[in-house]
Amino acid sequence: KLSDTCEPEAMNMIKCKVVDGVSADDAIESMKLRANFLNFKLVGHMPLSEQVVAMGGESNRMEIFQFCDAMIAAKMVRHSMAFAGYLPCRISLVEDDAGQAWLITLNMDSTMSDASLPKELQGLGMKVRNNIYSIMSAGAEGDL
Repeated sequence: KLSDTCEPEAMNMIKCKVVDGVSADDAIESMKLRANFLNFKLVGHMPLSEQVVAMGGESNRMEIFQFCDAMIAAKMVRHSMAFAGYLPCRISLVEDDAGQAWLITLNMDSTMSDASLPKELQGLGMKVRNNIYSIMSAGAEGDL
């Protein structure tokens, strides 16, 4: 279940406001802890705003976290290589101009309803969806 702070965003995305009293760093730690609890691996982290600054630009905080269950990913890609374009699952942390942290990910409800999957893969896809939404909600609420 998604946090009550979540809402649809443009381009088939979902964004969740990080609640008052939860810092961006706390949100990140909460996501990592929830992912670990769910046996989802943090397989990548891109501190994009740091790269922008290193290149002489200015940027609000912007980081991309990549989570994956490699076994499920392999089954999905074996069924259709198109799934490789969604891998690994990403959750971005972005701070707006007011310093408010937001978490953003793909609206997996839309993606899953568009995919024509056999029953076994439907269940695995829903597991991934539920876990990513759980990780994002933990971050938004600072749920350690």
